[in-house]
Amino acid sequence: MLVLNAGNVLLIESVLLFFSILAGKASFKFGVPALLIFLAVGMIFGSDGAGIQFNNLNTAQFIGTMALSVILFSGGMDTRFSDIRPVLGQGVILATLGVAITMGITGMFIYYISGYLNGIPSLTVTESMLMAAVMSSTDSASVFSILRAKKKGLKENLRPILELESGSNDPMAYMLTILLIQVIQSGEMSIWSSLGMFATQMSVGAVAGYLLGRAAVFIMNKININNNSLYPVLLLSFIFFIFFFTDLLNGNGYLAVYIAGLVVGNKKVSHKKSVTTFFDGFAWLFQIVMFLTLGLLVNPSELVPVIGIGLLVGFFMIIFARPLTVFLCLLPFRKLSLKAKTYVSWVGLRGAVPIIFAIYPLTSGLENASLIFNVVFFITIVSLLVQGTTVGTMAELLGLSEKEPKENEFGFELPEEIKSSMSEITVIPGMLRHGAHLMDITLPDNTLVVMVKRDDKYFVPKGKTQLHVNDKLLVISDNEYELRETYKELGIDDDYYIQSN
Repeated sequence: MLVLNAGNVLLIESVLLFFSILAGKASFKFGVPALLIFLAVGMIFGSDGAGIQFNNLNTAQFIGTMALSVILFSGGMDTRFSDIRPVLGQGVILATLGVAITMGITGMFIYYISGYLNGIPSLTVTESMLMAAVMSSTDSASVFSILRAKKKGLKENLRPILELESGSNDPMAYMLTILLIQVIQSGEMSIWSSLGMFATQMSVGAVAGYLLGRAAVFIMNKININNNSLYPVLLLSFIFFIFFFTDLLNGNGYLAVYIAGLVVGNKKVSHKKSVTTFFDGFAWLFQIVMFLTLGLLVNPSELVPVIGIGLLVGFFMIIFARPLTVFLCLLPFRKLSLKAKTYVSWVGLRGAVPIIFAIYPLTSGLENASLIFNVVFFITIVSLLVQGTTVGTMAELLGLSEKEPKENEFGFELPEEIKSSMSEITVIPGMLRHGAHLMDITLPDNTLVVMVKRDDKYFVPKGKTQLHVNDKLLVISDNEYELRETYKELGIDDDYYIQSN
């Protein structure tokens, strides 16, 4: 038995991170959600495995809160207003009304079956609703890690719908969880006080997130730090300040950091490229740490008694509750096809957030809190195994999968101040029909090929440089329209990466 202490915690964490990254790399190849792998690593090294003892609920809750803040902010930074604007209605309804409907349907199912299963106590309506509330939000990290690993896009604007829903539905689930815990502790429920709490949480969270996000942009652009590497650190301090300051105002901190991330990501910010790269890596680090912590926290032997109720509730949510919720919420949006709604129904993964929210009943000392935690943990595993491993396959079966736009291979992006277009193309045989030299390729005026990538080598070309098929060219032009037309004439079509300012 290995007990965590100050002397060995860093050694243990480094070993866990190492094994998690190796396992995560393998998960991309086989289509298994990275979240499931990280959870499994934590469980293998936990009390029922290698013997690491970790049962500090407050520490796990604190780590989860910090991790979610960074992950939601980073998700907001990566979301473009132009992408989510056309699907704003669908995403917001799924993230609010959808969470409430999922909770209601699932909660009543849990209430009716809890008394008929051996070894499971009869839960009250409120306890059943609490169990449903903590797992009523969806997880986007696993879904898009698989889709991006397989280089798949989605038709009918499904990706921004799912991203918006997953990024913004955690605050609703959190609010319902806290509300139901208070109802169980006090023994009474006032509709007006509940509505007041909801209005305060969401409105204060939204306003604080927007205003503090704008403040972060202003300070990042105005402050002059000699060491550029400190800009990401400055923004990180803003994230934690936004969350906890909003919480002090009785607002929803999770909503605040997500909206702040949206604001920062869609504004001009000093050193934006380095800041974005920093937060991509930092968000992954926090995801791994969060998943490992949750894996260490659970005792796998305690999951055995809840297998029955876990399977029943898990498959009920997958087959009935989630589809019914999605079709009800998307009923007004007739442009979405039946296949699109079916896919949104299938991609209702439960992830780390429900497990973190399931810690709140434990820290509140509720009677059946351990049962709620273990059932939610087991259902998360079921969801990841059943839905998480098939998100790509389901997109193919429904005919909703499409090729993603080419990625930036040179790792270079134009500063926002430069009003030009940068593109990356691959040399195809048709481009060389008039000659194999760079000067033989007709390009628009004010257009330069500034770099060539051949295999793993990079070099600056000249007019007489001889090009080879499959060479990658980095092209900068002042006329994006003519450049696109030239690419079509050369037979390149849309198979290229382009950045326009």
